[in-house]
Amino acid sequence: MSDDQNLEKTEDPTEKRRRDFREKGQVTQSREVNTAILMTGALIVWSFYAPMFWEGLESFVGFFWGISSEYTIDPLSVRLMLFFILQRMGGLLWPLLVSVLVLGFLSGFLQIGWLFTFKPLQPDFKKLDPIKGMSRLFSKRSFFEAAKSLVKITVVGVVAFQTLFSRFDHFLGLAGAELNAAVGFMSGMMFTILLKCCLVLVVIALVDYLFSRQEMEKKMRMTKQEIKEEHKESEGDPLIKQKVRAIQREMARKRMMAEVPKADVIITNPTHYAVALRYKRNEMEAPMVVAKGADYLAKRIREVGVEHHIPLVENPVVARALYQVELGQMIPDRMFKAVAEIMAYVYSLNNRKKV
Repeated sequence: MSDDQNLEKTEDPTEKRRRDFREKGQVTQSREVNTAILMTGALIVWSFYAPMFWEGLESFVGFFWGISSEYTIDPLSVRLMLFFILQRMGGLLWPLLVSVLVLGFLSGFLQIGWLFTFKPLQPDFKKLDPIKGMSRLFSKRSFFEAAKSLVKITVVGVVAFQTLFSRFDHFLGLAGAELNAAVGFMSGMMFTILLKCCLVLVVIALVDYLFSRQEMEKKMRMTKQEIKEEHKESEGDPLIKQKVRAIQREMARKRMMAEVPKADVIITNPTHYAVALRYKRNEMEAPMVVAKGADYLAKRIREVGVEHHIPLVENPVVARALYQVELGQMIPDRMFKAVAEIMAYVYSLNNRKKV
């Protein structure tokens, strides 16, 4: 039963899991959001740019119509005329084209931010599996896409029909209207239809984005075993970490034991603790703890001290107190007097040996 639970994706994705999916290009992105932003933004740009566009188009058509009577048709003139038409139409349409490019980039950036990766373009032969292909064909996402397309077509059709039907009387009156009035009415009608369609697309895009995000969150969920393996990879194998710590302790112990021969005195408890002190009058403000240990390590410190003729002083109270001081630290102020007496005793022994 526990194995089945470990294989179930019940855990929320970790930050590392999210980063891995993002690096692979697997992020929450909705095509409907792209479409809604693109169409809505283009419609807003068009609402401001339309008067300039129609004015420029009218000027261009008037110019073209004015020279038509004097125009001589031959291969060279046709090529020049086509080049002229493309140049003028490009000048009229470039604001719309630039706005579409900007909106396309903006729609993607708002959803996923800045992301540049080639991994989605790499071939994946698993996608050629027909069984998985059939499962994707009848997946929840496929049914959602089909329902979404049906809703879009239906809603857009209903909106367009209702808008046109509500202004049907005006259509009948266009028969005797001037061309400018008819074109203005049709332009306004198309703008109204497109505006309503954009509102519908925004709602569909919001639903589609939430659905896509929910699907991605479900896809990124992890099993308990995956959580353990990721934690092991990020934190390291406990056995390896234990060995590394043991090696570090051994190296620190060797460095400490190398300082024992440089000590001036070793204060003992007498067998449980041993603390080695060094003091240089012109270099140090107070004696420094250069080595300390308990039990077996205290025995080794004493042995090294004897080998190098370091004085051993038995003082259980001072030894226990000094054992609390960190290696490489000066002794605390409260112990100056007790340690000074011990150091004076050691110096007196050294003076006697010299005599």
